This record gives sequence, C-alpha cells and structure tokens, in this order.
Amino acid sequence: MEAEMSEKLKQMLNVPISKVEEQGDGLVVYVPKEQIARAIGAGGSVIRSAELILKRKITIKEST
Repeated sequence: MEAEMSEKLKQMLNVPISKVEEQGDGLVVYVPKEQIARAIGAGGSVIRSAELILKRKITIKEST
C-alpha cells in the first residue's frame, strides 16, 4: 500500500487509520470503533467522496 494513498485517506476521512489493506480492486480501511460513523459520514457522504477521488471501492472496518 502506497504511503501517499494512506495519507490521502487519513485526510479525506479525517479519522485515525490503523491499517489499510488492498482487497482485489478495493481497499479495506481499519479505524477505531468510535470513529467508524465519522469515517462513513452522514448517509455515506464521506466514504463515497473518497471512493470517487481514489476510484476504488472502500470498506470501513473496526480496528482491533
């Protein structure tokens, strides 16, 4: 995973990211449980914007 893409995700989602994994042509982003709603945004607006910019499907999961 490119450090540049990880940094872009951190800025776009505005939450701490513990790990980013490539999964097929998408990304799985791990964030703290209390930050999941913020990363997704109201009605999914934040995550959809990030997907459009990066041109990849993004899945948010709770970091362990």
